[in-house]
Amino acid sequence: MYQANPKRYQHMEYRRTGHSGLLLPALSFGLWHNFGEKTEFSQMQNLIYTAFDHGITHFDLANNYGPQPGAAETNFGRILHQDLKNYRDQLIISTKAGYEMWDGPYGNWGSRKSLLSSLDQSLHRMQLDYVDIFYHHRMDPQTPLEESMLALAQAVKSGKALYIGLSNYDGPTLQRATEILDDLHVPFIINQNRYNLLDRTVEKNELLATGSQLKKGLITFSPLAQGQLTNRYLDGIPQDSRIGNDPRFLNATMLTPQKLAAIQKLNTMATERGITLAEMALKWLLQKPEVTSVLVGSSKPDQIIDNIGVLALDNLTSAELDQIDQIIKPILN
Repeated sequence: MYQANPKRYQHMEYRRTGHSGLLLPALSFGLWHNFGEKTEFSQMQNLIYTAFDHGITHFDLANNYGPQPGAAETNFGRILHQDLKNYRDQLIISTKAGYEMWDGPYGNWGSRKSLLSSLDQSLHRMQLDYVDIFYHHRMDPQTPLEESMLALAQAVKSGKALYIGLSNYDGPTLQRATEILDDLHVPFIINQNRYNLLDRTVEKNELLATGSQLKKGLITFSPLAQGQLTNRYLDGIPQDSRIGNDPRFLNATMLTPQKLAAIQKLNTMATERGITLAEMALKWLLQKPEVTSVLVGSSKPDQIIDNIGVLALDNLTSAELDQIDQIIKPILN
């Protein structure tokens, strides 16, 4: 029987989520990868145990995480039911809906029917009565924003979600969504968006500034750009890498010569500072005042421990931040 480390909260930093009472760990654990059909169940267990034993209380999922879609929720639900059931009140569990999950006309991005049906399915897979945060996974131009927001309100009213989040929104749509949710008295507290040294979309589409102005938390995913901001690809593409083995979300065409040259310069900068490129990329995010939590994923327990170690590193200086921007500037769209 799994017993959690009694000292697990001593070294983790917890941050308030926007203008709410909810605290999230500075590093959260995402199950986007490594929790589908290709991973041994014992390996999944060890990853969850390691994260929780080191103070990571937040586990982030979505209905379509796998492969196959739904597999991550099923596997996490099994671990939760077998090993972590007694710790449920110490866990923050989130899931999302907004990508197609089933055939036919009712699996669309943002309809009331699709969002609420998907939430019910997610709860069933995870063997839960409620999730702590339920996200609309992406904006749906085919559905009135009011309809999607009313569905999120219903999720809270029914007791199936405690808080609401929005994922992959931009600043103007976030503003409109907030006004609707405020009128409905819905506890909308957090945005989830991709953000890293190589991807500054949230800066350009006003999400970062608008979320800060509205006092909404921000949790960021892909902090290491799917492994590009590590030493993984500095000398080519290993066969067992994500590009070499599972190019669904990252493929060789994305790692252009210009990008690789910039990454190599960043790696040199990190080495001169006495840290790794991955540590520098994580620290860059963690010291941003707008960021509540950074989602990390891993295939090995040691990677989780290494990521948590970044919290103890000194912040990057203003001069170092400027140097990073100068290196990255030529390759940003």
